[in-house]
Amino acid sequence: QVQLVESGGGLVQAGGSLRLSCALSGRTFSTYVMGWFRQAPGKERKIVATIYWSGDSTYYADSVKGRFTISKDNTKNTVYLQMNSLKPEDTAVYYCAADREWITVVAGKASIWGQGTQGTVSS
Repeated sequence: QVQLVESGGGLVQAGGSLRLSCALSGRTFSTYVMGWFRQAPGKERKIVATIYWSGDSTYYADSVKGRFTISKDNTKNTVYLQMNSLKPEDTAVYYCAADREWITVVAGKASIWGQGTQGTVSS
């Protein structure tokens, strides 16, 4: 069974950091694009960052450029989202997603999703 399991969310003060993890299992993801999304209360789910599992090409939403870093560890089958200089507006449920096409991931139509992890930034 294919699974993405997020972890690492929590409560942090503004200016602080969180590192989210997304553990992959159930298949080989070498041809996939991985994405992190977030959904704030009452708002649409939005793309945060993407990375190709087989390379290092990355994409970031303008709102997180320079503060967030997406990375992966092939040996651990895990994708990370390092979030620094956090702001209250970064408060959201963060989701990991995977699909074979970058455009599909960015459009929010990835075929595989995790259950989400809550990140809360207090002012």
